[in-house]
Amino acid sequence: MARVLTLSGSPSATSRTTRLLGEAARRLDAQHHQVTAVEVRRLPADVLTGSDIHHPAVTEIAELIREADGVVVGTPIYKAAYSGLLKCLLDLLPQYALAGKTVLPLATGGSPAHVLAVDYALRPVLSSMGAAHITPGWFVLDSDILATPDGATDLAPAAAIALDDLVNRFSAALGTSVG
Repeated sequence: MARVLTLSGSPSATSRTTRLLGEAARRLDAQHHQVTAVEVRRLPADVLTGSDIHHPAVTEIAELIREADGVVVGTPIYKAAYSGLLKCLLDLLPQYALAGKTVLPLATGGSPAHVLAVDYALRPVLSSMGAAHITPGWFVLDSDILATPDGATDLAPAAAIALDDLVNRFSAALGTSVG
């Protein structure tokens, strides 16, 4: 059906954000979307902190975005804003890298005090990058995303229901934007 890129802006190897994106990807895959995952933390630090917009790692991600019909952007919230790691990457991408894309913003954090960061910090940047449709975003408490003993992810029941709804909305929006 549609090609979707998940983009994790978490610097952590044990990231709840990446786990949440994995759950979104699993649901999208079940709806027959082709999902590719990118973890920004895997890029070399000197690439992210440099200004080489033509570095192969940057151009590869820009190409993955260009080829995608939709992008799910996930970030932990630190000090009421999306991660600096995600910011570093977004600054290296072309100004309108998200032009024509359907985007689902997701965020995680330890306190409900950060819930507005999705709409007041992340959404304006995604919009400025040309996203055609930004579906309703969502903030999930870290405590609602658990790792099971076998390494799988277990979402709190209310979080799982909310993610189902968000993914369905995103998928429906993709259906209208895939040409």
